[in-house]
Parts: sequence; C-alpha cells; structure tokens
Amino acid sequence: MNRLNLITLGVKNMSKSLHFYRDGLGFEVVVHGDETNPDVVFFNNAGTKISLFPIEELAKDINAENPPSLAEGFNGIALAYNGKSKEEVDEIMMRAEKAGAIIAKTPQKVFWGGYCGYFQDPNGIYWEVAYGEDWEFDENDMLIVE
Repeated sequence: MNRLNLITLGVKNMSKSLHFYRDGLGFEVVVHGDETNPDVVFFNNAGTKISLFPIEELAKDINAENPPSLAEGFNGIALAYNGKSKEEVDEIMMRAEKAGAIIAKTPQKVFWGGYCGYFQDPNGIYWEVAYGEDWEFDENDMLIVE
C-alpha cells in the first residue's frame, strides 16, 4: 500500500468550490454531473506525496496566533488508495485492521458500481480503499481520471 491516489475534500458548496479551484486557482478538473451542482469533481494533478507532522505544530503553522481547534471529529478529508482488484481492496483493508485501524465500512459494492471500504488510522483519519472495474492507471500507478 505504498501510494496515495486521492485526497478527497468534503465541501459544503460544490459549485462554489469548483469555480474556486478551477477558475480561481487554475486546476485542471474533470466534472461529473451538472456544473451547477456536480456529483464529483476530480483534479488532474501530477501526483501526490505524504508527510507526517505533529498535529499541534501543524495547527500553529496554519495560524500561530489562533490555531485551528484540535477538537475530535471528521475534518472533511479522506485519503484514497485505488486498488486494481476487489481482492487487493480486501487485502489492504485486512492489513490496515491488523495494523490497528478501525474499520468504518467493510468493503462492499457501492452505488457508483465500484467496490470499496473505509478505515480510520490511529489518528482518526479516514482512508477509502476502492476498486473500479473500468479504472486505468499510469506508469506510476496513479489513477487516470477522464
């Protein structure tokens, strides 16, 4: 499981967020559904990286004078690992559980036709582990979104 394919941001207003990232910041995006209220928006980035940083220091880095609250609960971010088979999804979920993850959703067929589950790491961060029958990957095992 040595890759991160998607970082999903939970947003309150899809249309406003689409315009902010695409039109305001210039991200190349793929919109699924009506642009006035899209179902999902994907960003075509060159890749992703992961880093670890103490949460208290990260909060201070965001705003040293008034750090964001460290209150528990879902923060609107989910990381995603995209597998190449249902069996890989099951394997990763079992591996995560053995490592101490809390299974939030056991792998199952989902509304969009794929197969996925969710787990929480020891810090409460959600990870989606998913497979889509029609998915394609580039030479770096990054999901190709069209």
